Amino acid sequence: MNLHLIAVGERMPAWVDQGYEEYARRMPRECRLRLVEIAPGRRGKNADIARAVRDEGQRMLAAIPKGARVIALEVGGRAWSTEQLADRLRDWMGGGQDVALLVGGPEGLSDQVRAAASQQWSLSPLTLPHPLVRVILAEQLYRAWSILANHPYHRG
Repeated sequence: MNLHLIAVGERMPAWVDQGYEEYARRMPRECRLRLVEIAPGRRGKNADIARAVRDEGQRMLAAIPKGARVIALEVGGRAWSTEQLADRLRDWMGGGQDVALLVGGPEGLSDQVRAAASQQWSLSPLTLPHPLVRVILAEQLYRAWSILANHPYHRG
């Protein structure tokens, strides 16, 4: 089973790449975390933002591995504790189905992407910077795995 973080945005600051990689590399072979970066739509003066979000959504949907469970990260989604995430990770691993975790751009996810998701997950009621979401998500997935493995990383 693989976890696919499909996120809008490319060329992140070094601290984002380093933070994400630190936790992604710790994930075990049976639960790899893979990042797929989606090119952001054109923004700026007189840009058609609705079109940019739609185009990003189409590229995200095309990047989802066939048969993967789709989970949209949305501020309005359901919040999970770390222990609840560990329970979900256990279920995902037991089912053997890949999981695609989708993170939108500055304006969020397209309606088409939200409709494709079986669940919406909120990391926080706060609006987080999307580069930071990559790091938080990788760390929380590693923490959830550490709970399942009785690894001392999580001392809750």
